Amino acid sequence: MIVNPTKTGWEIIYHRAHALLAAQIGGQWRRKDAPPRLYETIAAISHHDDLEKEWEEHCLSEAGAPLDFTFDDKADYNALRKHMENALYRGRWVALLNSMHQTRLNAAMVSENPEAKAFVDEQIKLQEVWRKELGISKDDADSAYAFMQWCDRLSLILCMHELPADERALEISIGHDGERYDIMQFEDELVTVKPWCFENERFTVNVEASELSELKFDDNASLIAALKVAPRKLLEWTFVK
Repeated sequence: MIVNPTKTGWEIIYHRAHALLAAQIGGQWRRKDAPPRLYETIAAISHHDDLEKEWEEHCLSEAGAPLDFTFDDKADYNALRKHMENALYRGRWVALLNSMHQTRLNAAMVSENPEAKAFVDEQIKLQEVWRKELGISKDDADSAYAFMQWCDRLSLILCMHELPADERALEISIGHDGERYDIMQFEDELVTVKPWCFENERFTVNVEASELSELKFDDNASLIAALKVAPRKLLEWTFVK
């Protein structure tokens, strides 16, 4: 989960909600230069964090605070394999992009963790099988995944409140088209991306966030109980050309 401190406690954004925001962003992309299999790609974006089930996991830091995903570096490779299997219910294209995502996330661990290496090697072989079965070139798969990664990054920028002050630009990443994109927030809180890459000249996206008033919890069960009854608010961003 994404954990942001507030004046009175914590703002919590679940990873599945962040993924849904990323899918909303992807759905706004300009159609004429969209990546291959756009709608299936958006489905993959929406579901790429389905493995995360915060109400069923250990989400407490050693200090008793909600654990932000950036500090959770434990990988359960059996769970990740199951996640790949579940992605196949939606289709091989969704599974392919999810597999590419997990390969990238775990690539840094390959040299020091044999379990990570075995997992990544398995995924690369599966990706080759799925591309062949789907009749998809590696370039097209790489393009679609770059799009997925771009949407994911932009969603994280919003969810983690990383928009710079004073109308300064922040790089999102290089898009699937090889172009660099930057995001900027105006004084009136409207947001723009340069160069403009969306179908419409104005649109709004949103994500739900839960609000916790306690700073510290005695145990994980207490945190989960608080999360289940926490009030929610809607965070919105309006993009303009």
